[in-house]
Amino acid sequence: MQLEVVTAPLPRPIPHVRWIRIIPPAIVVYMIAYMDRIVFSFAMAGGMNEALRLSMTSAGLAAGTFFIGYLLLQVPAGHVAEHGSAKKYILWAIVAWGSCGLLTGFVHNTRQLLALRFLLGVAEGGVYPSLLVIIGNWFPQRELGRANALFLCSLPLSAVITNPLAGWIVTNHGWRWLFFVEGAVSLGLIFIWLPLISDHPIEAKWLSTEEKEYLLTTLATDKAAREAVGRTTGHAKCSYKQLLADKYLWLMTAIFFCFCTGTTGWVMWLPTLLKNIMKMSLTNVGWLNSLPFLMSLIGLYLMGALSDKKGNRRFYIAFSLIMFGVCFSSATLFPSHIWLVYGLLVLSGLVEKSMQGPFWAIPSLIFSPGVAGGARGIINGIGNLGGFCGPVLVGWITTRTGSMTFGIYGLSVVSVLGGILAMLLPRITAGYE
Repeated sequence: MQLEVVTAPLPRPIPHVRWIRIIPPAIVVYMIAYMDRIVFSFAMAGGMNEALRLSMTSAGLAAGTFFIGYLLLQVPAGHVAEHGSAKKYILWAIVAWGSCGLLTGFVHNTRQLLALRFLLGVAEGGVYPSLLVIIGNWFPQRELGRANALFLCSLPLSAVITNPLAGWIVTNHGWRWLFFVEGAVSLGLIFIWLPLISDHPIEAKWLSTEEKEYLLTTLATDKAAREAVGRTTGHAKCSYKQLLADKYLWLMTAIFFCFCTGTTGWVMWLPTLLKNIMKMSLTNVGWLNSLPFLMSLIGLYLMGALSDKKGNRRFYIAFSLIMFGVCFSSATLFPSHIWLVYGLLVLSGLVEKSMQGPFWAIPSLIFSPGVAGGARGIINGIGNLGGFCGPVLVGWITTRTGSMTFGIYGLSVVSVLGGILAMLLPRITAGYE
């Protein structure tokens, strides 16, 4: 007698359309938003300082003024994104920052430049927390590190594309055309953003039934788990007043402040540093400047994927920040070996932004759902004041000492401090239970 073997049908794989419909538009939008910081750094190195008679300190102040305006709409935008429509908010932000970018090409004095940099910061200020809310609406906790990392690839991708292009534009057309091109490209984002993005899975008509059911079930399970943790700690329903009293909010803000101080100082002054070291044209500097940011793509995804696998968010945050500080400061130790210096700067690029994938997976893990968007805004807004401090710190130290080396040491120390603070994050960020 022959036995009949009955096999259970294999479970159908969950479609992954969300990775294609949500992540790429988010990458493109923030890539163009981030472009203005790189454009500004090339404008400084390409003649804007001389044309507007900016000292090193004034140039650093102009770079940093952006981040003062950037602070203002962080919390309101995070709240609107979580309780309203992030899609509509970002639409109007695109119109505002594209207009400011165009107008910057017409400035003729320091006062006009400072005013437009401030307004540009205001316009862009709510974009980052709003995009993080959208990603949090679409990706469960065990996917969130990778989703954040892929989204944050927008930063190095922006640099990889913008650096050689900016160097070429400055060389052939002058620094003003950098801002004209940036503003026009930014306004063109409207035609990408509107048709592709939905705020929530429940609203997406393009989503298959299988993927929608998977997302609604998994996201609901994640939310229930967070609320259960909140009930055990007495924070199931957290007001903004309680949030502001939460020590972990301010610890995360301090960590992100250290990150922004180090990385923004690095981004703003890297073209000038490479120009001084390599003695090359800005076009060639633009190409050399791209490799460290290309390495950032690898570091971002690697740390995001590892933190998803292990659940140990805080370790990968600490590792990234400390390694950046060590590699960046080490680049000053071999001034006569320019390619060794360049290699260390490339290695710095590998870990320069890699903490962000695991870092931005934490707010939805430790803060209650009603205020997680606002928490992201507070952390990003206040933390980004480090973006003001980084360029100003390097400019001030360089002016006082006559050497950029000491400015690099300052940025490196701040980054290492952020890595040490990361190890104080709560146990829930150290691995899956």
